Amino acid sequence: QAAWCVLPSRVLLVLTSQKGIQMYESDGSIMVYWHALDVTEHPPAQAVFARGIAAAGGRFVCVGTSSGLVLVFDIPPKGTNITVSEVLEQHRDAITDIAAEQGRAPDGAGDLVTADDAGTLCVWSAGEEFALLSKIPAFGSTCSSVKLWNGIVAAGYGNGQIRLYEAATGLLRAEVNAHARWIYALDVAPQTGKLLSGAEDSFVHVWRLSRDPDTDNVEIEHCHAECVTDTQVCGARFCDPEGNSFAVTGYDLSEIFRYSRA
Repeated sequence: QAAWCVLPSRVLLVLTSQKGIQMYESDGSIMVYWHALDVTEHPPAQAVFARGIAAAGGRFVCVGTSSGLVLVFDIPPKGTNITVSEVLEQHRDAITDIAAEQGRAPDGAGDLVTADDAGTLCVWSAGEEFALLSKIPAFGSTCSSVKLWNGIVAAGYGNGQIRLYEAATGLLRAEVNAHARWIYALDVAPQTGKLLSGAEDSFVHVWRLSRDPDTDNVEIEHCHAECVTDTQVCGARFCDPEGNSFAVTGYDLSEIFRYSRA
């Protein structure tokens, strides 16, 4: 995986692989940090990798591992003196995705969510010490992608479902049978609350998340569907904060398709 981690003082390009975690200056010119994964701790038959990347708390970068640990790196305003400040140990299965708050979280809602292969979700409050706010149990399907927006956790699963939870309490607020096959990508447009989902069924859907101002209920509305013919979609991202355009790619594809509103 690769992600730009935007912190107030700097932007880092973070890469994860089976060997470890690399952090570069945002243009990829200089590697400022390398964290090797300890292969000796794992049984011989088990794959070792890092997966899930997110910036949190203004000065931290969080990266998940195949052993279920989440490594918290403390990033200085400049230079290479990056350290592992904390290791979060709530997951028993490989981390699949990590997301930071993309909107304005209600008080006490937390600003980081981690997901694993079993489907368990953990919501955290970032700080000098990360605090676990809620743990959402697995329900029998891998959570492959997760996003956090305005205190709403949006989770995509291997059975094609999208589930929406309250970040503060872990309560299930909505459930949509969004795709016929495994969801591989979710993205959120922070300014509008649009949610993008891409899956193995060749479809990309655009949804809109919102809260009812009277009841504070979480609502989801379907806005658009696009079929990428004969393509198992494995990557999908909005290209702007309003969600007016998005890019899609699939397995064995060397191209990226970009869609925008007419």
